[in-house]
Amino acid sequence: MVVLPETHWGTLGGTPGGPRALLLHGINGSAAGWWRVGEFLAAEGFHVTAVDLRGHGLADRADSYLLDDYVSDLPGTDWDLVVGHSLGGSIAVVATNRPGFARRLVLLDPVLAIPAELHDEIHADQAGELTQSAEDLAEDRPLWHPLDLQLKAQSSRQASRDMVDRTFTQNRPWAIYVVPDVPTLVVAASTGSMFTGLAGAVVVTIPNAGHSPHRDQPEATFAAVTSWLTSGGGLLP
Repeated sequence: MVVLPETHWGTLGGTPGGPRALLLHGINGSAAGWWRVGEFLAAEGFHVTAVDLRGHGLADRADSYLLDDYVSDLPGTDWDLVVGHSLGGSIAVVATNRPGFARRLVLLDPVLAIPAELHDEIHADQAGELTQSAEDLAEDRPLWHPLDLQLKAQSSRQASRDMVDRTFTQNRPWAIYVVPDVPTLVVAASTGSMFTGLAGAVVVTIPNAGHSPHRDQPEATFAAVTSWLTSGGGLLP
């Protein structure tokens, strides 16, 4: 088990009886990259915790990067909301096997299955991110805020090729069969989506958004999340 560094938004510990949210980033990401989501949820009254997953950010490195190992590191239970992006979405879904882990999930273009014929290509693409600068990233991500570009470049430098390689090779074939038994919202990309479907989930596709809808179209993404938390998620008044 790896003890994960945490970043917080909102009042530490939350208001008495207030909702708690856990944020799980994607591969080559870090807790810092959640800055805009953290601020959004804190403004809605959440106490927000984001973690650096094993092998990412300031977290310790490991020999094993099975999805179950990522899950074993996650702090606590009884989260009112768990938000996961990409790899973090996969981890969030698998984590629902832990009794009482989460009451609701929001998955931002989660990677729940990787077709066998695309596995090596996606693996190589993620490994290639490790050396990209903010300027390099901006070429393919023109809608991102400059801080998102800087933080993504920083977190990619903090990550390692070993982590990327082990995450892809140890989880091959990449196919998650867990169906969450809690209310789940999927916010999917309209272009370049990695989402392949999830039974029982509410799915909202964000126009003009790629694999990181919360960075490409934050306002539309937050509006979708707020609407769901107010209705189907049953968490906001």
